[in-house]
This record gives sequence, structure tokens and C-alpha cells, in this order.
Amino acid sequence: MLCQRLDLFSEALVAIDGSKFKAVNHRDRNFTSAKLERRMRDIEESIGRYLLAMDTADRQEPVIAKARTERLQDKIAALKEQMRSLKEIEVRLNAAPDGQVSLTDPDARSMKTRGTGVVGYNVQTAVDAKHHLIVAHEVTNNGIDRDQLTAMAKLARTEMGVDKLTAIADRGYYKSEEMLACHEAGITAFVPKTVTSSATAHGRFSKDDFIYDPPANEFRCPAGERLIWRFSTVECGLKLSKYWSSNCQPCALKENCTPGPQRRVTRWEHETVLEEMQTRLDHAPEMMRIRRQTVEHPFGTIKAWMGATHFLTRTIGRVSTEMSLHVLAYNMKRVIALLGSERLIEAMRA
Repeated sequence: MLCQRLDLFSEALVAIDGSKFKAVNHRDRNFTSAKLERRMRDIEESIGRYLLAMDTADRQEPVIAKARTERLQDKIAALKEQMRSLKEIEVRLNAAPDGQVSLTDPDARSMKTRGTGVVGYNVQTAVDAKHHLIVAHEVTNNGIDRDQLTAMAKLARTEMGVDKLTAIADRGYYKSEEMLACHEAGITAFVPKTVTSSATAHGRFSKDDFIYDPPANEFRCPAGERLIWRFSTVECGLKLSKYWSSNCQPCALKENCTPGPQRRVTRWEHETVLEEMQTRLDHAPEMMRIRRQTVEHPFGTIKAWMGATHFLTRTIGRVSTEMSLHVLAYNMKRVIALLGSERLIEAMRA
């Protein structure tokens, strides 16, 4: 509300991004089924080595054999105790809905990063593109950004007190359903498409090389052939239409198109929404530069304040409060840099 009164949100343009923050939970105290299986296998192998070592010790002098055997028996007992603990964790892991168990902070989750990964939280922020103020934030333990765009954009729009909003995000947020939800909510999204086509990876024609003709409801391939509508189906909750031509076999460009009998093209029923967004991106390529300049700096600043350990509290409720304090401190320092401390104090008193 204070930033609204100071007219700091005059441009309804935000950049949205997420960053992984470390929790108070070492990676050795976070378990997935793969980690648990690997650790149990290591313990079984260690017990096997110690049993062989005991057989070897029995062939030594009695005094030496006794000392070595006792030491090895203690190690085996400790490993068996670890195995018993892992069996208990396995029971909890089988009951966990997301297949993870963290022992120190039960809400922390193992997440992929550019490095070796982190056990922590995925903090989402929406940052104002003009003054670089954090408009909205949310702490989640979902390591994937793909389902976060609409929720964060709506939250930012509410906090800014505007009716229409433009949201920029990187390709990690690209998801057809999210783009449609933004469109229906009146939010203009700029998100680059994720390239997942195996044809493109193998140097063949991509879907973009096939031109759609809306009135005829068909595609035109690079060789000029018509790919007509064949049938519609529902996959993962999305209604998809399938198109292909019957003239693929004798085509001179088939080697650059498909290794199968014919090249099939799929179109979502709301594909127009995605095409309109791609057109916006083509006409405003500077949006990705604005995103990078806007949203990445606050994360770096806050992490520098936190130090190497990041969060100091446990469970998502307390961690959310801790993050809110960091965001408040960041925004206050930012407003002081923009307006000066005296004007900020006057606005707070008013």
C-alpha cells in the first residue's frame, strides 16, 4: 500500500523468477527412494567387507585376532543400527506423497540446480521492472517453476492494485495451461518457448517449418504438401488434433523431415494463445534482457545478506516469515535509495 501511495508501481510490468535457497537440512538427512536404496546397498557391502576381514583376523595370533574381531564387531553393529534406522525411514518414505523425507526440516525438499543440487526451498518473486521493488513473493517446496506463473502474476497484480499486468519469465515457466490461464486472467505473458522437439535435436524440420492455415484447418509442409486433419484426441488433459499427409513416402525432403512413414503434426485447441505470445516476443526481443536485469539482482543481494547457509529457521511457515523479513528489508533499502529516508518516514507516518 505504501508503494502504491508513493506511485512506485506506475508501470504494470513485472519480471517473475524463482531461486533455490538452502534449508536447515543437510543433504545427507534428505531421502528419496534412490538415495535410500543406494545407502542401504553401501551398508550391505560394508558389512560384507567387515565379515571377510573377521575371517582374515581369525587366522592371526589370538591376541591380535581378538582385538581386530572386537573392533570389526563394533563396526558391524553400528552399520546394522544404521540399517534399522533406514528401514524406519523407508516406511515414512513410502507414505510420503512426493517421495521425499527430510529429517531436520520436514518441509525442505531436494531440488535440482545448475550445480550439485540443494535441499531447500524454491522462492518465487515478482519484481517491478521500473524501480526493481519486490512486488510479491512466495516460498514453495516445489522445485519446478512450470506451475507458478499464473499464481505469481495474479498475486503481483493484486499487490500493485492494477487491472492489467504484463509478466515476463524465462523458459522454465513455459507451460501451455499456464499461458492459457494468464490469457484468461487478462495477464499479458512473455515467456520463450521450450525447445523439446527430437526432430530439431536431430537436425530435421521443426514444427515451426509447418505453416498452419486456419480457414482450411491444415498445415503446409516445407515441400508444399498439405497435412490435413485426421482426428482429435485428449492427452494429459489437453485436446489435441493430429495432421499428416499421404504423400510423405515419395517426398524428396523426407530424410530431413521424419524417419517414420509420415510426418505427423500436433496442434492444441488453444494453440492460438501460444502463437500470439510468440508474436509478442518476436516484436519485443528486449523483454528477456529486461527480465534478466530486473529479477536476478534481488536474489543475489538477499543471498549475500543471508550468507552461505541461507535460511536459519525450519518448516515452511517459519521460513516464509523469514523470507518476508528479508524482502521487507530489501524493499525499504530500495525505496530509501530512490526517495531518501526523510520522504519515506513522512509517507510511513501519513
